[in-house]
Amino acid sequence: MSKKKNIFEMKKILIVDDSEINRSLLSDMLSDEYEILEAENGMEASAILHDREQEIALVLLDIMMPVMDGFETLVVMNKNGWIKDVPVIMISAENVPAYVDRAYDLGVQDYISRPFDERTVRRRVINTIILFTKQKELSHMVTNQIMEKENDNKLMIEILSNIVEFRNGESGLHVLHIRMFTELILKWLIKKKLYGISTEDISLICNASALHDIGKISIPSEVLNKPGRLTDEEYEIMREHAAEGARLLSNIPFRENEPLIRLGFQICRWHHERFDGRGYPDGLEGDEIPIAAQVVALADVYDALTSKRVYKDAYSHDKAVEMILNGECGVFNPTLMECLREISDALKEEMRVRSEGKKMQEEVLDAVEQMVEKGELDVSDRTLKLLERERVKYQFFAELSQEIQFEYTVSPEMLILSEWGANYLNMPETIMNPRKDCFGTDVFTQNDFEHLLNRLEKTTPQEPVVEERYVLNINGQERWSRVIARSMWGSWEPPEYIGAIGKIVDIHEDMEKMNHLEVMAAHDSLTGLLNHKAAKSQIIARLDEDEEKKFLLLLFDLDHFKLANDTYGHLFGDEVLKFVSDKLRTNTRSIDIVARMGGDEFLIFMPYKDEVEPPVKRIFRLLSTRYEKFNISVSMGIACAKDCGGNYDTLFHMADEALYEVKRSGRNNYCFYQK
Repeated sequence: MSKKKNIFEMKKILIVDDSEINRSLLSDMLSDEYEILEAENGMEASAILHDREQEIALVLLDIMMPVMDGFETLVVMNKNGWIKDVPVIMISAENVPAYVDRAYDLGVQDYISRPFDERTVRRRVINTIILFTKQKELSHMVTNQIMEKENDNKLMIEILSNIVEFRNGESGLHVLHIRMFTELILKWLIKKKLYGISTEDISLICNASALHDIGKISIPSEVLNKPGRLTDEEYEIMREHAAEGARLLSNIPFRENEPLIRLGFQICRWHHERFDGRGYPDGLEGDEIPIAAQVVALADVYDALTSKRVYKDAYSHDKAVEMILNGECGVFNPTLMECLREISDALKEEMRVRSEGKKMQEEVLDAVEQMVEKGELDVSDRTLKLLERERVKYQFFAELSQEIQFEYTVSPEMLILSEWGANYLNMPETIMNPRKDCFGTDVFTQNDFEHLLNRLEKTTPQEPVVEERYVLNINGQERWSRVIARSMWGSWEPPEYIGAIGKIVDIHEDMEKMNHLEVMAAHDSLTGLLNHKAAKSQIIARLDEDEEKKFLLLLFDLDHFKLANDTYGHLFGDEVLKFVSDKLRTNTRSIDIVARMGGDEFLIFMPYKDEVEPPVKRIFRLLSTRYEKFNISVSMGIACAKDCGGNYDTLFHMADEALYEVKRSGRNNYCFYQK
């Protein structure tokens, strides 16, 4: 079966018209390729859409109907969200511009006037279904990527929540250091285009890196926490954690095929292998070791050297790097050694920032302990431990999520950033008067920050959540970000707004993908010019903004283009169309609007100053040329926006009339519309 047949297989079209003969005519045109559903009015159509929305590929909708007309049907489709997934083509004898404009405003994709011919209906139906199918595929692709990322994070938390109780206080920090160093290495490998690692892989591998030592939960505590050097027998027991961690992951029910689990298995089992084959448990050599395991192995050794343990003091960053590069800690991949040399300064700075944040927290805890000792704080030891435990958990998951989390208070007005957010923005954790501080004037624009605070002030205890998108200045780069915040209210009556908690999530890559999809939807895939729908939208906006209406609309098609296709083939015909498009693109101004309407038909919308003929003559002569074996000439119709008061549909009709006057007169010429 051909690919084209697969696209349309089992597609259903809903025809909504009170005239049985109209429904029958449309059904006869389309029933050979589509399954047809019929409704006599909008009420019946709404019932069908309610039950079978996912099955329907297109709605052909009349305007004038009893019970519920076409416009009322479109309102219902918008209200229920059906219009987003089910395209609508309006088919009506009502050609009043106001009706057409209202139909497009309510979300229809196309408007076909009666009387119509079968070829027009079939082509527009096919084009609309193909466009919507591709848009859905692209949208689902983006959505699936986002969902996969979120699912990985949720799965990560699910696994860690079951093992975190088995870890000591140092291990949580160890996990974060491993993640940070792993991310730096992966970004370097991507920059160097090595090992086929993509940007999407970073989050997955970094999440999996946190699992590298989970096998230690099965190691006896007397071995795991022994303060001195291990005996040979104890060392062999300790080595079992690599294989044990891989076994634990492989035995998680229903999760064995998750990408995170597969990567976690590789990292757990092989992060103690060495490039020369002298590691364990399997003695893998060179690139037999998966690159994810090699990266985490290097990060693990570095953090072990720079961290204090019961059996040793911490080495400095410089000393640790020197020891690794000199081979004192085993043999590593030469590529990763080159990476370590290049990112050493960045790694050192990152560790410094994290160390200062940790020191500040330790000072706060020391102050609390002193207050308790002096009797200034009446809190039980159990409560303090529970509070500290919650703080550690909050910090751990906040850093794992890599989101800028904040708390805002009205009186006194201040903003408190999470530790990760403060380090990431290179700002203090507590910011007084954030409206005038760099947070409210540099990270946000002043207007955007005021807008966010005003929205929070207008919330209620019943509807406290605010979500907005802003372009923020994140470390000198403009990034699309989503701000989600929840207002906080005092417990007294009536409730009083006292502040908010929230987070800032980077959505820049997702927004760029969506913007790219919008650009693709607005442009013709063959020539790169605007399509008619996008051009029409821009032209209408220009006409609405300009009072003088000094614009020309040029419609033209290529003479005898079918001869080029029939003589030299359709690929040659496509090359001719691209050649003409390139001519237009390089010989029109940025203020002109150029579009391919379909086939060999093109549109140019251009402003003029005094005389209307010179720019038209220039374009016409430009297009009278030759491409290889084919002589190119055009038939062109021109209309002035001043002559129709700036109404687009009338302007288009005028230019179209002039175009067909040229065709009736022998082609290869241009003609202005005459009343």
